[in-house]
Amino acid sequence: MKFVAFERAKNGTGASRRLRITGRTPGIVYGGQGEPQLIELDHNALWHALKKEAFHATVLDMELNGKESKVLLRDVQYHPYKQMAMHVDFQRVDATTMLHMKVPLHYSGQENSPAVKVDACLVNLVITELEVACLPADLPEFISVDLSHLKKGVSLHLNDITLPSGVKPVTHGKVNPVLVSVVAVAAEAEATPAAPAPAAKK
Repeated sequence: MKFVAFERAKNGTGASRRLRITGRTPGIVYGGQGEPQLIELDHNALWHALKKEAFHATVLDMELNGKESKVLLRDVQYHPYKQMAMHVDFQRVDATTMLHMKVPLHYSGQENSPAVKVDACLVNLVITELEVACLPADLPEFISVDLSHLKKGVSLHLNDITLPSGVKPVTHGKVNPVLVSVVAVAAEAEATPAAPAPAAKK
């Protein structure tokens, strides 16, 4: 995914405020071999890009002064109540350096699983994004997970899915975490109203 950035000459709160008034968003690019670079972006273009999952989870092509470089979106500061991005941080990407990124999990097929179709269980998505380590070229936009084989009483763990080639999970010490749990719904007993007791004869 590609976006265009422009050099930003001035730093500071006042300069950033004036920049936002003109419809631009201040930002910075850091990391790699170069010094931190002050940039600015068109706010409308940035706002539309931020709505796309790929802008948050993939290596981006940034065009700056007619040259393209690979970067990752690392942080966005939003206005407390306005639809406005106040500041963005990008990190330069080296093709030979391992990345640590959170990648969305795209689940599908749960409505066709025996757990849902036969046993009317509830499927609880415990984890919706997975932190991974990989080279930039191997970073997936998302990871597809098929839930069509879910069964009652059986949870889906990390070791149950196949990750793309070159991608390793980062679990921070957790052993085989649960991705999806299957919860059985207790059947409501149909209460049969008791027959009224016969009135006592006087």
